[in-house]
Amino acid sequence: MRQAWIAGGLLAVLVVGLVMPGAPGRVALAQPAHRSLAGQLLVAAPGMRDPRFARTVIAIVRHDATGAMGVTVNRRIGEAPLTDLLGRLGLDSAGVSGSIRIHWGGPVEGGRGFVLHTADYAGDGTMAVTPRFALTASTEILRSIGLGQGPRRALFVLGYAGWAPGQLEAEQERGDWVTAVPDDDVVFDDNDAGKWERALARRRIDL
Repeated sequence: MRQAWIAGGLLAVLVVGLVMPGAPGRVALAQPAHRSLAGQLLVAAPGMRDPRFARTVIAIVRHDATGAMGVTVNRRIGEAPLTDLLGRLGLDSAGVSGSIRIHWGGPVEGGRGFVLHTADYAGDGTMAVTPRFALTASTEILRSIGLGQGPRRALFVLGYAGWAPGQLEAEQERGDWVTAVPDDDVVFDDNDAGKWERALARRRIDL
């Protein structure tokens, strides 16, 4: 089932139930043994070669033998009142208040919307990432947020970053990315401009 997201002139198609494709147009690489990065922050190294990802911070929500998926948390592209958003979706906005920030999640399927949030909320289309983070692909979470019944902290993203099997590992070996210990403030707060520096300071040192 497909539902439309319309926010500030942006149209996103949300599919209930998450899909784990790799990035289109990329050749799948052999998958080496590795530690899953799900729940970790992927931070662009200072020498990142791809300009789309320069100074980005990505929350990895899935990483297994089929590849990896993550959403960028420090590229805000707008904000929308929840009453307007729900009204355009044809959903009941009675009692709803507040607005939601909209972020660029990544270059893959930019018409697909997700809400990354703290794990104190679970509903239709929610995928648990770690005991601290979850990802929901359902419009109902917007109404819950507007009624004060949603997660403690949340971020709405359009699109995602996807890697084919072995691709993320190869990019790490090349020095494009470092990993960092997740932190609620780095992921969810309003200071998008400072997230990259703070995340880089939290990088993991693997011995």
